[in-house]
Amino acid sequence: MTTTGKQIFTTLESDGTLTVEVAESQFPEPKGNQVLVRMEAAPINPSDLALLVGPADLENADYSPGKIVANMPEPFASGAKGRHGQRLPVGNEGAGEVIATGDSDMAKALMGKRVACVPGTAFSEYSIAEATMCLPLGDISSKDGASAFVNPMTALGFVETAKAEGAKAILHTAAASNLGQMLIRICQEDGMPLVNIVRRKEQVHLLQEMGAEHIVNSSDDDFMKQLRESIDATDAYFGFDPIGGGQMVDSCFKAMEQVAVSKMTEFSRYGSNQAKKMHIYGRLDLGPTILTPSYGFGFTLTGWLLTPFLQNAGMETVTRMRKRVLDNLTTTFRSGYTEEVTLEGMLEKDAVTQYAKMRTGEKYLVTPQG
Repeated sequence: MTTTGKQIFTTLESDGTLTVEVAESQFPEPKGNQVLVRMEAAPINPSDLALLVGPADLENADYSPGKIVANMPEPFASGAKGRHGQRLPVGNEGAGEVIATGDSDMAKALMGKRVACVPGTAFSEYSIAEATMCLPLGDISSKDGASAFVNPMTALGFVETAKAEGAKAILHTAAASNLGQMLIRICQEDGMPLVNIVRRKEQVHLLQEMGAEHIVNSSDDDFMKQLRESIDATDAYFGFDPIGGGQMVDSCFKAMEQVAVSKMTEFSRYGSNQAKKMHIYGRLDLGPTILTPSYGFGFTLTGWLLTPFLQNAGMETVTRMRKRVLDNLTTTFRSGYTEEVTLEGMLEKDAVTQYAKMRTGEKYLVTPQG
């Protein structure tokens, strides 16, 4: 027996035309280890926006009820050749009630329960999800549990990665974000020193109220001095950056090297031998990542994604992380939302042009049931 419901799809054509629409879908009966979830809440994360609208021209798009038709500029249109002509569902994570299951014992045990899940199709009235990727929420609401995976597991993953590589401290840019605030609370609980880079004075005050110790404002004239002092105090030569484009990574490497060189007893033309590592995990800035020859050769720039991390971490680590998230979902890993929108409301111009800006403190929650 199939279930009918509304779902959001995104399609990019070879000529750069992007269509995002609410359409009716058929959801098959779950099989094996699958469950069918009646979706009640789903957050709009930056990782969703890359597929949903990307860098399309939303200001000049054509808007009609439940539908957006926009132009995807070059080089982004041709750079996404692999998805041309494909009608793709969207929404990494969300929460809702399991209303049907496959015949595995794990799936059957979830029948009638409220769960957080990662179906990749969460912007929908219903989603098929794997039971292994469902987190029973108990008395926690779908709204409070909707963001139980991406940001919490990412923030925990940063700390797990740092510990595994022997880092003494972590540096994090765009640190006032929802994820950044989670990372602050985790590091406070784990005793991991954390350097937080923000862009505005009000963000400094926000993190101060949270008890963050090392906060650096990139808008201040003495930004680099503040950054060097914080790195010197913490040995934060290991960082994570969601910005990607521009010179923030370069500034971090430069400050790390300047601190390391200041501690050298002998000059070396090759710079310090202090290992410096930055991980890009997002693209808030779609421009080129600019690096300059100012920090020797002992640096590493790499990417970080949640799924590969979880695949390599091992079941014991992942199980421990998931338990920690569930036990602290309304405290350490709580998420706040500035707006709630329906599936149709999600595609209105006022909404999409706001959440697509990915501004700190402006997180949207989709309520598929209206």
